[in-house]
Amino acid sequence: FFFLNISLIFKELGIFTFDFNMPSFATAVRMLLLGSLSTSTLAFTSPTFGMVSENRVVTDLSVLMSSVLAEDAEAVSARTGKPTGTSFLPEETVERAKAGNPTEKAKLKKDPTSAFVDIYEYARKIREGEMTWEEVEKADLDTRFKFVGMLHRNKRTPGQFMMRMKVPNGIVNSDQMRFYADCVEPYGEKNGVVDITTRQNIQLRGIKIEDAPTVIDGLHARNQTSIQSALDSVRNMVGNPLAGIDDQEMVDTRELCNALNDLVSLDPVTNTRGNPAWANLPRKFNIAVSGSRDDFSHTHINDIGLQPCPHAETGEMGFNVVLGGYMSIKRVAEAIESDMWIPADRNSVVTLSEAILRLFRDESDRKDRQKARLMWLVEKYGVVEFRKAIVSEVEKYDRGVKVDKAQPAPTEKYERRDLLGIHEQPQKGKYRVGVLVPVGRLSQTECRQLADVADKYSGGEIRLTVEQNVIL
Repeated sequence: FFFLNISLIFKELGIFTFDFNMPSFATAVRMLLLGSLSTSTLAFTSPTFGMVSENRVVTDLSVLMSSVLAEDAEAVSARTGKPTGTSFLPEETVERAKAGNPTEKAKLKKDPTSAFVDIYEYARKIREGEMTWEEVEKADLDTRFKFVGMLHRNKRTPGQFMMRMKVPNGIVNSDQMRFYADCVEPYGEKNGVVDITTRQNIQLRGIKIEDAPTVIDGLHARNQTSIQSALDSVRNMVGNPLAGIDDQEMVDTRELCNALNDLVSLDPVTNTRGNPAWANLPRKFNIAVSGSRDDFSHTHINDIGLQPCPHAETGEMGFNVVLGGYMSIKRVAEAIESDMWIPADRNSVVTLSEAILRLFRDESDRKDRQKARLMWLVEKYGVVEFRKAIVSEVEKYDRGVKVDKAQPAPTEKYERRDLLGIHEQPQKGKYRVGVLVPVGRLSQTECRQLADVADKYSGGEIRLTVEQNVIL
């Protein structure tokens, strides 16, 4: 039965003879195994972000299959057991990267996915006295470690790192908050602190290389990760901090943020964190999903901004899509209207985002990092032509997703609400409390106190805002 299926796959690939040394044989075997996986409910029962039911349909199938066909057996790293990020790039993109900026050359010399395992090896050697942090390869220290969320703070705290999480929709719990405090406690009250970021995210300060595996493993055990959270990665998914507790809510953003996070950081083949398909982007990429007219997620400064809007004819809730927003030292660009509307369902949101990401990954500038953000690609195409390219890409995936013209946004008078203070929820007798966190910084003690308060009053749940505050 196994070889019968292999032969059928060979036929589909146009290969009619068995040569067990050829790369395509390994490809066919991998495809067969994936075919078995995709029919198993276990394939969709992730122990990580966004627990899903056994009826879930894979929305990332094209990424899964592209990982199979990337570059046959040669694309798979013996060290990580995954294809390299570079193997997903078209030959033309690789050639541009070879002539690109120093970061691009560093990624080609040693693939970003290597950081997924290198950090464990370096930590072991440092703990066992085989080397010191000063002996770590400079490109690893200053560049590749960022692919596991570790950013070296060499000027202020040499040998110590800021570790960035992925916290989709900015929701954490009391156990995670206490774990953050435990992680930074060894570094003292001054250096060992926890920051809430402007992307509803968490950053741990003071982490050392030798301690990183313990932190990463602890995060994974608690349904979080730091992998692919920095440098040329898709950053934290920003959503509505009032999702599910908002009487003005148009879309509950929680599931969508979790699904998008899985798209970019969960390997659909191994079901482990670290998705090589998106491990060699030309620049960072930001996505925000708004749930109400308040736009608490600030869609206008994101590469992809999803703004809730009902369809004018059907009344179906969906999103108008804005593109290209970003801020840098060289340019501040507000996201522009793309004349696209999609339904507010998981399949549509993931598919559209994947299509835009594929175009961005393969076609954006690899020479000038200041011109590698999505807005520059939109301007290169022109808005009308870029919309056509996106729609064409979506149609290639054949998932039943339809991209409509942008719909008229609501025009009734509306005043943005305050997230701080005490406000009644739609749930009878329940209130949300917005807590000011000066500059978004929490001490170890404050993390634990916040966890205690959350356990007592909000079922252990703690929500973060882009203003770097907290909601219970």
